[in-house]
Amino acid sequence: MNKISIAGFLHPIVLLLVVLFIKIYAFQVVVFENTSFFHVLLVEFPMWALMLSALMIFLKKRIWFAIWLYNLFLSVLFIVVVYYTRYFSTVPSYYDVKQIYQSNSVGGTVALLGSPYDFLFFLDVVLVLPLIWYFKKNASSFVPAKKLAIGFGCMGLIMTIIAFRYPLIDVSYFAKKHGYIQSQFVQAYENSLGTAFASQEHLSERDLEKLKGNTFVPAVKHDTFGLAKNRHVFIIQVESLQEFTINQRINGQEITPNLNTLLKESAYFDNVYQQIGAGNTSDAEWLMHTSLYPEGMDPTVNTLEGTEIPSLAWTLKKNGYGAATYHADDITYWSRDKLYPALGFDYIYTSNEIPNEKEIGFGPADEVLFNFVEEQLPKQLKSHNRMYSNIITLTSHTPFEMPEEFEFLDLPDNYKDTYVGNYFQSVRYTDEQIGLFINQLKNLGIYDESLILIYGDHSGLHGAPVTEDDKVLLKEVLGHEYTMQDRFVIPVLFTVPGLFEGETYSHLGGQIDLMPTLLNLLGIEHDSQMIGHNLFHYKKNLLGMRYYLPGGSFISDKTFYTAPSAKLPASIYDRKTMKKTKNTNRLQERMDNTLSIMEYSDYIRKEQTEK
Repeated sequence: MNKISIAGFLHPIVLLLVVLFIKIYAFQVVVFENTSFFHVLLVEFPMWALMLSALMIFLKKRIWFAIWLYNLFLSVLFIVVVYYTRYFSTVPSYYDVKQIYQSNSVGGTVALLGSPYDFLFFLDVVLVLPLIWYFKKNASSFVPAKKLAIGFGCMGLIMTIIAFRYPLIDVSYFAKKHGYIQSQFVQAYENSLGTAFASQEHLSERDLEKLKGNTFVPAVKHDTFGLAKNRHVFIIQVESLQEFTINQRINGQEITPNLNTLLKESAYFDNVYQQIGAGNTSDAEWLMHTSLYPEGMDPTVNTLEGTEIPSLAWTLKKNGYGAATYHADDITYWSRDKLYPALGFDYIYTSNEIPNEKEIGFGPADEVLFNFVEEQLPKQLKSHNRMYSNIITLTSHTPFEMPEEFEFLDLPDNYKDTYVGNYFQSVRYTDEQIGLFINQLKNLGIYDESLILIYGDHSGLHGAPVTEDDKVLLKEVLGHEYTMQDRFVIPVLFTVPGLFEGETYSHLGGQIDLMPTLLNLLGIEHDSQMIGHNLFHYKKNLLGMRYYLPGGSFISDKTFYTAPSAKLPASIYDRKTMKKTKNTNRLQERMDNTLSIMEYSDYIRKEQTEK
């Protein structure tokens, strides 16, 4: 009996399944910090084991090679998930994995995410599986795999059915509780239903403001309506610009001296949060031009099929503007070849037109971009009385490594060659180019006739690249520990010469509010309903964020709530101090209101994109 039991244990199928279990268990520990043996065995393991068993049943030739390929695929997939989670702090869906061809945007950052221990995911591929094959290749009967496949199939089916009974609000938390594969099945199913999961209950502007805690007032009755009427419009979306860099000094030097100077002729909003999803910079453009929430798990541009979307550009064109957009990147990156025509731009300038000179990172330096804009403006003004120019900067993109001649800050030695130090240098460079561009607008004689909106697209300092040493440097600069508030708040400047004189507003806002605020200043009403509102008028707000906070999280005037995630429990923070609190007053109500707003935004978006 002892010999038989040992022989049974050493059967190649059993050995292969043991190796597979160890790999999946390691994946669960690294990604979800889940050490429950039985949870991994009963929830995560069955579906992966089912696929391996199916290989053994259906393949008659080169079966060992197929097994090896399967384990190699899992090793690569798990590494991708691990690296992605370290950088974005969220577990990727199949939407994100299928976008891996766009990884050039963070290619330079990948080296900062890895650990030598990560290569242990490949140990079975390079050592263990070849050893099993060598010693067991003659005992290669895979008949028992049929029974195993049936068993794992039944167990996997039960777990999948259970998973479908729960709402998928946050993919990371769902994957931890119900299995990574199950989370992908549920996402694919919900995505295929289109608008079925989006609220179809109409919410008027009055309803939306009530959910946010405000009393609705029509836009035409706001004090700011039309104050900047008939001005040229320049929107500068600055890569990775965070609010704490404004008016910040290091070693006695301003990080953003030119933006600081612009504040004197601006209305400055210092309490606006990023709200992007998986599309990152392209989602920031979506929010700016539609005042609708992005998709979240899938870059919003992937939902566009050539349909014209009610947008800022279309609305301005109806009011006599020409519309141009500039981004010195490949137009197919994040499917901007679909996005820009859908948004209605007359002129589209990308890497096909903008010279690839003074390359920094993965594109031309921002000075090349702004010089190109300056060259186009006089030509466009011959055809249009008023121009709208949408300018997306590129240089201050992770990993923020600047050529020495473009490093304008004299940093202390402990900042040099650090992620934080490199970030400050890249922001300082882009700030310099913005200052030069403003001077060119003055030289062209159109600065005093312009409204210039400058804002950050998303945070630059987040994820694994921010080391413990970087956190020490940030604490030195900020005077406190680096918090989610520091990470997610972006600067917003409405520069209108002759109108503003350095006012600062601390009303809570999000990127979804930028378009309504801009149109209100211009005295223009949008044809389609917007989810955001005029930041000058409304003091209260309720913001949702997808992807970078767990689903179900919200930001209100006094509360910063993070729903439970794959690694952390739910937390409630006092938004001003970012200290944890146990105050649950109106917590469920705000969660429900946020979900209602976001679901209604989804309904509008899907109605527009699926026409």
